[in-house]
Amino acid sequence: MHASTEAINQLKALIISAPDDLRTELRRLSRPQQVTHCAGLRDRPALSIEHRMTIRAMRSAVRRVRHLQAEARELERAPPDSPPGPRLIKLLGVGPITAAQILVSWSHPGRFRSEAAFASFAGVAPIPAFSGLTNKHRLNRGGDRQLNRAMPTIALIRMRLDPATKTYVARRVSEGKSSRDAQRCLKRNICRQIFKILERRSRPNAEELPQAA
Repeated sequence: MHASTEAINQLKALIISAPDDLRTELRRLSRPQQVTHCAGLRDRPALSIEHRMTIRAMRSAVRRVRHLQAEARELERAPPDSPPGPRLIKLLGVGPITAAQILVSWSHPGRFRSEAAFASFAGVAPIPAFSGLTNKHRLNRGGDRQLNRAMPTIALIRMRLDPATKTYVARRVSEGKSSRDAQRCLKRNICRQIFKILERRSRPNAEELPQAA
């Protein structure tokens, strides 16, 4: 997916620096339309050398984009083969890519001595930040950053689609927490739920929802 994005950026750069007539032809199209249009461009001898070489570079970039996107779709359709993989996929907000990242970061049973250690490794264990009479928590910037990126993805999907998660966040806010702090609590609970599935300490349940901390 990252490689596909890089190839698309290369195509956009070629469009920006293309000859005026070719750039005008492409700039008002959407990205999928640009990819389709560039794939159909033809290198004609009557064109200038700059125009011809730009067309060749664009067609080459489009081939890479399409190949990488097809490969990404194929990988997304294949669930992780590790035993906890299918159980993770059943969780709301966890897709094939997110599940794969969780499994890679977790590695094997027993790697983490506790659920709290796993949460710290995932960067979702808030760090106390005291200032006078103020007792707050700041963002944990340690741990595995790729795993940390997966947690907000799961949280945002649940906040958008899951009524129980919406109720949980609303209750946290009503208790005096900011929206950001409520989301931190949610991510911490999601991490707890995932850890139990990874370590097989609870029965997998597709309907299982985060509980109050």
